[in-house]
Amino acid sequence: MEAQSHPAFGPMPSDLPKWQNIFLVGLLLWILSVVVTGATGNVNMVPTVVLLGSFLVPVTAVVWYLDHYESPELTLRLVVYTFIVGGVLGTLAASVLESWLRTESFLGYAGVGLIEEFAKLAALMFVARRLPYYSVRDGIVLGATVGFGFGALESSGYALTSLITIRGPEVSLSLGNLVFTELLRGVLAPVGHGLWTAILGGVLFGASGGGRLRLTRKAFGAYLLVALLHTLWDAMRGLASVLTAVVTATPAQRIAILEGEALPPTMKQAEIFLVIEVGGLVLISLVGLLVLWRLWHTPDLSTRGRLGDRN
Repeated sequence: MEAQSHPAFGPMPSDLPKWQNIFLVGLLLWILSVVVTGATGNVNMVPTVVLLGSFLVPVTAVVWYLDHYESPELTLRLVVYTFIVGGVLGTLAASVLESWLRTESFLGYAGVGLIEEFAKLAALMFVARRLPYYSVRDGIVLGATVGFGFGALESSGYALTSLITIRGPEVSLSLGNLVFTELLRGVLAPVGHGLWTAILGGVLFGASGGGRLRLTRKAFGAYLLVALLHTLWDAMRGLASVLTAVVTATPAQRIAILEGEALPPTMKQAEIFLVIEVGGLVLISLVGLLVLWRLWHTPDLSTRGRLGDRN
């Protein structure tokens, strides 16, 4: 890969580490940090565990995109700038806008989906406002970068929250909770914020036809689509619980529900609930990946010459 120059952001170096190397080295460092923290009880090591665990998969995913695509507009400095600034701006905007949402209902999840996807869209438009040219694949990569930056910061917050456990008047720190949270969010990260904002960025850039960024009806439709996927993802546990109750509730459980009470689920119901929840998350992920795949193979409206993909 030849180094590409950009008047504002400088050249893209050709000797970047491959995504596999970044992931394996980062994973090893995270494991060592967890082991040392657990063995020594050194609280000063907690930020290292949190940051490595929260940023490992998002950073690896961004490098994966760069390993498989190159563009004269997407320099390393721009990508790093987008990851940090776009992620922080999206997180700040979402935090402010979500401050009034307190309900754990489907409408509450819908509000979160609409707000967070809007915040990431606004952040993407800000960091990309001065690009000389906009293409579908550039939008996918930069959108994914904003989403992964947002997701990494969000995961670090969840990890810190899970670290603190309260039992009555006692407050303690649980390294096990922190590790479990980071593992779970790390596994789910590739099909979360990065995927949704990649779709939105690709449609947004593609609708601009190589010229100025425009929030067209097509881009607005993509925004509603990713907000819906986001909402269904967040609400899947509740939806799985409702579906399980509708399909398998015993007469005694139905009576208890009508009386405003809840009986514990049977072992079979717990298994059905897990299948519905996991199956729902897989289905949402597949829909998002299919949309992204089709978008990636959509030709740009502009005929300006582009660099090809890399194997």
